[in-house]
Amino acid sequence: MEVGLIIGEASPLSWDRWRHLVALAERLGFPSLFRSDHYFNGTQKEAIDVYLSFVLAATESRNLRFGPLVSPITFRPPVVMGRMAQQLDALSDGRFVMGLGAGWFEEEHRIYGVPFPPTPERYDRLAEAIELMKVLWYEEPGHYKGQFYELDGTESKPHPPKGRPTILLGGSGLKRTLRLVAEHADEWNSLPVPLDQYVRCVEALEQHCADVGRDPTEIRRSMLVFATSGPNQRIADLCGERFVEMMAPGSGLKVEELGTLGADGLPPFTGSGDELVDHIGRLAELGLDEVVLEHFCTEIDDFPEWVAADIVPQVRDL
Repeated sequence: MEVGLIIGEASPLSWDRWRHLVALAERLGFPSLFRSDHYFNGTQKEAIDVYLSFVLAATESRNLRFGPLVSPITFRPPVVMGRMAQQLDALSDGRFVMGLGAGWFEEEHRIYGVPFPPTPERYDRLAEAIELMKVLWYEEPGHYKGQFYELDGTESKPHPPKGRPTILLGGSGLKRTLRLVAEHADEWNSLPVPLDQYVRCVEALEQHCADVGRDPTEIRRSMLVFATSGPNQRIADLCGERFVEMMAPGSGLKVEELGTLGADGLPPFTGSGDELVDHIGRLAELGLDEVVLEHFCTEIDDFPEWVAADIVPQVRDL
């Protein structure tokens, strides 16, 4: 089992801090370092552009997989994301992961003036975006005509090798999300759902794969885990406070309630290091390849250093 990290919007992020986090993740041996692609989540804080930050990740690391977990299709035209993905793939020699989703946070769209179509249209746009990117990446000249997007004779270079960049789809919707995973994805990143719900998602994905004639073992499986835990109670409490601020601001949710209530239907993990190892072990038994732990306290190094020293050695061989 691999253990990666994701940097979200729980604490401010500057260029100096991002450069430090890339070097730290590389030094500690993490296989992946993702970023959440939001203008904000919870309250607005200092942030740096997601795709510009990936240029730094590509040039200042040698082993890290990196990318958005995930980019909503609403933020940028797919041809823009596709061309950036080509360049990042070439710059990193294949380490960039093109993480995509339908988008969900309506408030940030409203505040920043970004259109937020109804859910069915967002999924239709996501499906077309993936199809368009594959034409852009692999065909010359590239032609695509969809309901929302089109290409008319593109020669977008450098063309990546087949199978690159990795296409990751995020979410746990039984009907549309997992159908798109079966049709298009190299990797599926699940939301941090309870284990019984994850089993239902796996069953749904396997059925979708059977329907489209695909072997489900071809699809790498990962899960985002909100880990409100740490090497000591101070860090665990801080992680919990940041989770509430990011996912449920103004809700009155108490840190001590996180283990039973969660927020927005996505409960965080709460518990000791031993309990986190046990939780990861149960996910490994269900066929998961990687857990991606949310790093809520990016201004200090305690959490990633604890995970690398105490958690990873116990789950590496699962």
